Amino acid sequence: MSWVLEKLNSGLVRVFLIVVALFWLVPTIGLLASSLRSPEDMSANGWWHVFAKPSQLTFDSYRRLLENGDITHSLWNTVLITVPATVLVVIIGALAGYAFAWMEFPGRDWWFLVVVSLLVVPVQVALIPIAELFGRIGLFGTIFGVILFHVGFGLPFAVFLLRNFFAEIPRELLEAARLDGAGELRLFTRVVMPLGGPAIASLGIFQFLWVWNDMLVALVFTKSGTQPITVALQTQVRQFGNNVDVLAPGAFISMVIPLAVFFAFQRQFVTGVMAGAVK
Repeated sequence: MSWVLEKLNSGLVRVFLIVVALFWLVPTIGLLASSLRSPEDMSANGWWHVFAKPSQLTFDSYRRLLENGDITHSLWNTVLITVPATVLVVIIGALAGYAFAWMEFPGRDWWFLVVVSLLVVPVQVALIPIAELFGRIGLFGTIFGVILFHVGFGLPFAVFLLRNFFAEIPRELLEAARLDGAGELRLFTRVVMPLGGPAIASLGIFQFLWVWNDMLVALVFTKSGTQPITVALQTQVRQFGNNVDVLAPGAFISMVIPLAVFFAFQRQFVTGVMAGAVK
C-alpha cells in the first residue's frame, strides 16, 4: 500500500511540475507566436488564434527585423557589452577569490570584508556620480564605459562566491601540488580552476543574464550609437503602431539568447548552486 501511495504521490508531483512549467512557458510561446504573425493578424485577434490557423505563420517579421539597422546594431552592441563584462568578471573574480582563499597577505580578511560590504551598495546610488566621472574622463556614452560599470558592480558578488567555493578545496590537495613544484599560477590554472568549474559556470550565467537583460544602466550610460537591444526595443515602443512587426521578433531574440545560455550550462549551474549544501 505504501508503495502505491509513493508512486501515486510521485506521479502527482510530476504532473503538477509539468503543469507549472507549461504555465511558465505561456508568455514565451505567446511571444514566439506573435513574432511569426503579420501586423494585420496581430491587430485582428490574439496570438492563440495561430493554433486554429497555422497559415498565419510567416517569417516576414524576422526579415523586417534584419532590415532594421537600429535593432541589428543594438543587438551587436549587446554582445559587445555582455561578453567582455562576463569574461572580465569571471577572470578577475576567480583570481581574487583564489587570493582571498589561499594566499597570505597583510590585511587579507579586512580587504575581503570591504569587498563583501560592497554587495549592499545599490546600483541606483552610483549612477549619477559615476556618470559624472565618466563624462569628465570621456567614457560616458561609450561601450567601454558600460562594460566598466558592469564589471565594477559584478566583482563583489563574484569574489564572494568564488572565494567561498575555493576555500572548500582540501588543503592537502593544494599542498601536494606545491610539493610537486607547482607555483601559484600553475596551481590556480591546473588545480583550482578545474575544481571550481561549477561555481565559475554559475557566476558566468548570473553575470551574463544580468548584463544582457539590463536596461537601467544602459539608459543612463549609452547614446544612440551604443544602445543595447533592451534600450532599442524600448525606443521602438514609442512608435508601436509603426513597428509592431519589429518589436515581437526583436523581443523574442533578446529573450531566447539568454535562455539558450542558461540551458546550455544548466548542469554546471545546478552543481555550482548546490556545491555548498552538502559540505
